[in-house]
Amino acid sequence: MRLFLGVTALCLALAPLCVAVALPIVDLGYELHQANPINISQGLYNFSNIRYAAPPVGDLRFRAPVSPEINRSEVQTGTVGRVCPQAMPLWATEIAPNFVETQLLGLPYSGPYNINSSSYPTGAQDPRTTEDCLFLDVVVPQVVFDRSRNSCGFAGVPVLVWLYGGGFTTGDKSQYDPSGLIHRSMEGGKDGIVYVALNYRLGAFGFLGGYSIGKDGTSNAGLLDQRLAIEWVHKYIHLFGGDPEKITIMGESAGGGSVLHQITAYGGDQGVAFKQAIIQSPGFVPMTNESVQEATLQQFLRIANVSTLEEARNLPSEKLIAANLYQVGVKSPYGTFTYGPVVDRTFAPALPGQLLQDGRFAKHVKVMVGHNADEGLEFTPPSSLNDSGFEAYLKQALPDVSPAVLNEITEVLYPPIYNGTYGYTTSVQRLSLAISDLAFQCSTDYLNRAYDNRTYAYWFTIPPALHGQDVPYTFFNGSNFFTGATTDVNTTVAIAMQQYITSFVETGVPKSSIGPVFNEHGEKGTMMDFSDSGISETLDNTDNARCRFWQGAPYA
Repeated sequence: MRLFLGVTALCLALAPLCVAVALPIVDLGYELHQANPINISQGLYNFSNIRYAAPPVGDLRFRAPVSPEINRSEVQTGTVGRVCPQAMPLWATEIAPNFVETQLLGLPYSGPYNINSSSYPTGAQDPRTTEDCLFLDVVVPQVVFDRSRNSCGFAGVPVLVWLYGGGFTTGDKSQYDPSGLIHRSMEGGKDGIVYVALNYRLGAFGFLGGYSIGKDGTSNAGLLDQRLAIEWVHKYIHLFGGDPEKITIMGESAGGGSVLHQITAYGGDQGVAFKQAIIQSPGFVPMTNESVQEATLQQFLRIANVSTLEEARNLPSEKLIAANLYQVGVKSPYGTFTYGPVVDRTFAPALPGQLLQDGRFAKHVKVMVGHNADEGLEFTPPSSLNDSGFEAYLKQALPDVSPAVLNEITEVLYPPIYNGTYGYTTSVQRLSLAISDLAFQCSTDYLNRAYDNRTYAYWFTIPPALHGQDVPYTFFNGSNFFTGATTDVNTTVAIAMQQYITSFVETGVPKSSIGPVFNEHGEKGTMMDFSDSGISETLDNTDNARCRFWQGAPYA
């Protein structure tokens, strides 16, 4: 008895050490990785900061990721956080919040139209920021992990892989707590799901394009990071209790745009390591002009005070981080982030909409797709208060657009008629709709039709239904308040949405115990409407002539 009490007292005194000893270790072959205490009280093992690629530094900067080297000298605990270098356009922080608020409240706008050209981004980088950021997190129910260790016949549970949004210049794998979503998947005594979130390179580090990168680097490196991480999941997730043949990838905004690019990667010629996809508000600005891409690259080099990519690879990390911060912060035209996926003739041989139209994509993937009612307002510049701002924005966003095509956009698709016939009553709403179509919601139409309407589609309309407002519903954790949310979360809708999402991950069919039957998009073109008054079926508003126009990319 005294011996037992003595050991107990010792463990109490050395509690952190005793917990660490009890936590499981996974042998990945190239390294040993141990779970950390986060989420243990919630019945979840969190394997944080697992390296899935070699550090993309030195000669590996601006190149495709490579697998990590063997390092079994010590057990990795993942206690050191990792965030890829970030950058936020100043228009998004200095102008957009006030402008959006005035539009929602119907108030006159008297603020600036453009950022101060002498401004410099002063926001401090997250202390976890490092170029050596290609890591991922695996969160798994303890019961699932333990069964995978103790039962040789256990096949594993479905896996959800999250790709974060943030304009391809911000975001990280630890932004959202997945515990609410995982526990929702375990309702009714089910095994639940394994959740994986990954980092990928952002801004100039992940999305340089142009002639120079084609000669001495790799375009769309950030998308290649994602692909390598997804392949990592397929190879190793069984060690955590996941089923490698039941992987669903999911993303919102730039994350949704990333999922779209993964579905169309290599024109569908090289296969994918996932079976399903959930795509929320797939966001990206089409970048097809290689000369514009090259100009962006050269601007970055000038800001970094070098002339070549080779010289940039020899710079200290802080110099490149500062150059990226300044370029994205100061030089990004309103509504854009400077960087994002580019047509590179290899990974992205054409725009996703064109590839979907031509049948060049992963056809076996099951798809659930959604968009919000007002995707474009947050990216609409104050210059849209005047009709002239509409055409000016299009010329900046679509540098190759011809006068004839521009006229079709401005006079036929979105004419300056404000009686509501065309879906808008103000000049701001007019441009907001065009941005919504071009950069977000029309991609959902492309997907629905490419998959012969065998998709599951939804529309999020809870006011103000701005871009990103559905994220607190996806990651609902029991509180009706969510950091960054514009309104309180409707608990009933949040629970139903999580049930639809997790059941789709588990079975390929979205179901809810409190929501109506979620039918396929089908020949009627139906989708679920998540509204403040409940959930109901409605007709898809993206099945229209505008989206047919944008899919053809006549501006490229």
